[in-house]
Order: sequence, then C-alpha cells, then structure tokens
Amino acid sequence: MKEEAKYWFLHDHQLFSVLSREENRALCLIPSFKTVRKNEILYFSHDDEQRLYTIKSGTLKIVRVDADGNETVKEVLRSGDLFGQYTFDMEIDENQDEYAVAVSDKVVICSFLTNDFEEILKRNPQLAIRYTKLVGFRIKRISNNYTNLMFKDVKTRFALFLKDWAIKEGNGKVQEVVIKNYLTHNDIAGLICSTRQTVTLLFNELKNAGLIDYTRSEIIVHDVAKLG
Repeated sequence: MKEEAKYWFLHDHQLFSVLSREENRALCLIPSFKTVRKNEILYFSHDDEQRLYTIKSGTLKIVRVDADGNETVKEVLRSGDLFGQYTFDMEIDENQDEYAVAVSDKVVICSFLTNDFEEILKRNPQLAIRYTKLVGFRIKRISNNYTNLMFKDVKTRFALFLKDWAIKEGNGKVQEVVIKNYLTHNDIAGLICSTRQTVTLLFNELKNAGLIDYTRSEIIVHDVAKLG
C-alpha cells in the first residue's frame, strides 16, 4: 500500500484522528497493511508474532476453537474495529484458540507489533487515552452480549442480534435494510448461544410474521424498530 493511502487511513480512523498530520506521517512507517479475500484466515491467537490489528475495510469473524476442536463464532468485526492482542495480555489459554477469517469479498487490515504499539502509546498520551476508551467500549460490548445470554430468552437474543446487524449494515437506513448474508445459521447459533435448528425456526417465524425476508445470499429487514 502506498504511503499516502496509509496516511489517510490512519488520519480517518477514530483511534488515530487525535494525532497531528506530522505524527500520522511518522506513524505510516510502522504498521503493516494486508489484503485478504473471503474465507482466508488472517490471524491466529497462538501466532508467535503478537500483533494488534484494526480493520480498514471489510468484515471478518472471530472463531473460537476449544480443546476438542469445536468451533464457535465469537463475534463479527467491521471497519475500524480492533482485534488481536489489543489488551497486551501475553498469557495464552492453552485449552482454546481463536482465529480471524474474512467473510466479505475483501478485507484490508492494518497491524502493529504489540511492542511497537506500546511504545507509540507511551510517546502519545492523547492516543493512549483514546485507545483506552476504544478498548473499554469493546469490552463493554462483549459484556452486554454475555448479559443478554444470561438474562434474555433465545427468541429475544435472536431478534436483538438481527436488529444490531441491520443497524450496522444499514448505513443509516431503518426500513427495507438489505444485509449481505455472510453468516451461516450455525454461526448465528454460536453468537446467540443456541442451535442451528432453533435459528432456522426463528428465521421462519420472523418471515411468516412479515418482519423479514431472507435467502441464502441476503436478509431484508422491513422495519428495524419492529425487531425489538
């Protein structure tokens, strides 16, 4: 990627926007940029080289693998989101692993070695504050997901998941929102702690109620507000 393109990505990113033009120019020399295609794996949590990643464009999913080899989708990430070693915690759980895989046609990522990024934060207090806030929002989002799993029934969890998906993919639209269907029913089941069969039944219930239409390739949400 050309240096000018790197600069504008960093300049426009919610994390690096606190830096001056000169600071962003200097920062362009440090990160690595990579483009991957749909279904390509771009990160393993057990990689020897620990990195912090952010998404320039596209969508990916984080998949958790337990000791028995069972895979569960942990979360879906989009442009601007952070993943990888974003807490700088070097302890690794040997009983489970996770990886990131592209689900959109193309994903462009920017990554920093964790040691390099820690040094950047030490030199830029404003950036460190912004980074702390973004990580806090990420942790809060994960916490809210766990709260929903504990205290809401599966039908409500599914409706809230679909509503959140439509809001994020709708670019401000709230009616007739078309979602590119890059998640399988099994993926969604993992995200809401359910089963593939139950997710299929819930899709059919919403379709019969006139709230959505769906095919293998897309989901149409007629009115986001009516999902809950």
